[in-house]
Amino acid sequence: MNATNPRRLAAEFLGTMLLVCVVVGSGIAAAQLSPGDIGLQLLENSTATVFGLAVLILVFGPISGAHFNPVVSAADWLLGRRRSTGLSGGELAGYVLAQISGAAVGAVLANVMFDLAAFQVSGHNRITTGHLVGETVATGGLIAVVFALARTRRAALSAATIGAYIGAAYWFTSSTSFANPAVTIGRIFSDTFAGIAPASAPGYIAAQIIGAAIGLALVTWLYPSLAATADNVTVPHDTTRLADHRSSS
Repeated sequence: MNATNPRRLAAEFLGTMLLVCVVVGSGIAAAQLSPGDIGLQLLENSTATVFGLAVLILVFGPISGAHFNPVVSAADWLLGRRRSTGLSGGELAGYVLAQISGAAVGAVLANVMFDLAAFQVSGHNRITTGHLVGETVATGGLIAVVFALARTRRAALSAATIGAYIGAAYWFTSSTSFANPAVTIGRIFSDTFAGIAPASAPGYIAAQIIGAAIGLALVTWLYPSLAATADNVTVPHDTTRLADHRSSS
């Protein structure tokens, strides 16, 4: 794949934008529909996220792999370095930029849809030791799921499986499973149910990076030949780069 391939970058931008729009928008709707009942709000928010994420993986996966997550992209790059699979360094930079910018736009779009101020900064402080442990666990599990599916040639099940995992992690982690640095940054820009204060974001992102490293180490140990399937993350997608490389060599 080309580092500047506009279709891939557009898919990552749009996919992450719509993912954050689903997370933030459903959080706003839940707070309006079920005021005073946080448990029901979380159920509504998590249900919308599960279905939304699964659909977005199906729509954009064949184009870019549907990473929508800098730590997934970074793990894909890291695993593929020795075998020239997965993302190159330039592609990784493009993916991460597209994901972060898409996440910020997605939060603004959700605000506008619900007639709120377009540009906001969240005041929702979430930083506790438990939250950081929760983010570490959530992200480690996500990385393990994504790469285990690729290694065992079951990446076609990623939409349903990843959606199900994130939905479960909403409930079994104290942090409600952000598990994504781009989504974390995007949620700063909405002072609503799903938002996160800027002061809390760095801790979450650090925990996500640590969790991703732990998850990747675990799944690499369980599946030693994992690097050979890096191109299939999150789902098998366009192999134009490989074809172009072969034709030019």
